[in-house]
Amino acid sequence: MKIAILNGNPAEENSSFDQYLRNLQGLLTGRGNQCELLNLRELDAGYCTGCWSCWVKTPGRCSFADDSDLVCRAVINSDFVLFASPIRMGFLSAVLKKFMDKLIPLVHPYTTVVQGEAHHRCRYAAKDYPLGGLLLEKTPGTDHEDIEIIQAIQARTMLNLRTRNVFTMLTDHAVEDVVDAILRC
Repeated sequence: MKIAILNGNPAEENSSFDQYLRNLQGLLTGRGNQCELLNLRELDAGYCTGCWSCWVKTPGRCSFADDSDLVCRAVINSDFVLFASPIRMGFLSAVLKKFMDKLIPLVHPYTTVVQGEAHHRCRYAAKDYPLGGLLLEKTPGTDHEDIEIIQAIQARTMLNLRTRNVFTMLTDHAVEDVVDAILRC
């Protein structure tokens, strides 16, 4: 299985989160999977400006030359993508959200009805879109409602990418439990 881990940890000082993900990558690789860990804070990308050039001027690619193309390629070429982030102010880190917004080139501007709602059409064959998982680290003040909101927005994001989020787990789970959840997909 090809797995991409998008590390949305914005703080290098939070080494325990990074170590958790390196352990996860090591276990997945040790079980014969191809696993790419992208430390998003080390990549260069501006925020999506909503210019829609990725649909019109440079179809399938952000018109700004940055590392979002690298992330889009890692996502679309994977069987599974793990979106990983410490919870910041009740939500995903800004660095993970920025790169999630920059996944919009993976779909067309045209829409179709999905589950009774208008959603973007696939740019690639529907089978090419990876399943997703969400791994969160609680921070002081995190409550159950924060996690529910994050899950709901993640589900909508994955629906727009014409796939689905198959689990949400917290870093208080053993790394082996996250590996098992990924490999069950």
